[in-house]
Amino acid sequence: MKIYIDADGCPVVRNTLKIARKFDVSCVIVCDTAHRIELDGAETIVVSQGADSVDFRLVNLISNGDIVVTQDYGLAAMCLSKNAIALHQDGKQYSEENISGLLEFRAIGKKIRRSGGRTKGMPKRTSQQDADFEKALIELLKNNTI
Repeated sequence: MKIYIDADGCPVVRNTLKIARKFDVSCVIVCDTAHRIELDGAETIVVSQGADSVDFRLVNLISNGDIVVTQDYGLAAMCLSKNAIALHQDGKQYSEENISGLLEFRAIGKKIRRSGGRTKGMPKRTSQQDADFEKALIELLKNNTI
């Protein structure tokens, strides 16, 4: 098992590495040239910029049972199709039960923006979100590394 981080704009890279070290699980940071992140304790894979280039590279790397940290619903859906565990940066685990609704929500927002409308941006990240993420990742690792 490895943990892969969709690192473009991910606020929990360091949190993930800290927890992975405690469980002795390898971490791979996947980012593009505009968001290059290299940290001790993780392998970094840098791909060229482009729509979904990080997503496609990450999906080609993962195996059954790996954990992927991402806020991207499309990437999460691809990870689920490869029997990987997809975890949102707020600690919510993506599943076959919730991914369709999330993808539909994303499609509606995209349609609104394409027609010139505006959608509400993300609120400022809270320490509670970090705590929820850490709790969820620890639980996943406890349940999947024993």
